[in-house]
Amino acid sequence: MFELKPIHREAVPNALRKAELYRLLNESAQAESICYDILQVDPDNQRALITLLLSLTDQFDQGIPVNSPQELLPRLQGEYEQAYYAGIIYERKARAQLNGGIPGGGFVAYELLREAMFWYERAEAIRPPDNDDATLRWNACVRTISARRLEARLEEKPIMTSE
Repeated sequence: MFELKPIHREAVPNALRKAELYRLLNESAQAESICYDILQVDPDNQRALITLLLSLTDQFDQGIPVNSPQELLPRLQGEYEQAYYAGIIYERKARAQLNGGIPGGGFVAYELLREAMFWYERAEAIRPPDNDDATLRWNACVRTISARRLEARLEEKPIMTSE
């Protein structure tokens, strides 16, 4: 088969810009590929890891299997980044559920949004003073739950048997 060609370390900044541009052009698979190339020569590059994570989550609603972005979280430097991007993953999974029109998807979306909100609250507690991104995302989740009238699943009642 074919062997991948490595990129040059000096080309990383340009490759990062290109990956971010491809994401903006809704070409997330291309951005994903570029990020993997960058991480081959610079495994701890935080911008590449975040762009890769976002590229993978961009693909949730395309119905194609993608690599798990959760695997990237431990590689992010900082508790804030790990919590914030965990929230992003859950929120984007929820939005993919809502956009997919799957029966019962509203219950799943609600649970995923609540999980995202949990992570956003953790991020908010340790955020840098000038960064309200986690609060903005938390509010977006609340508005989605409200606008879509999403609710948790009802707990099933136990079946009563007579003995």
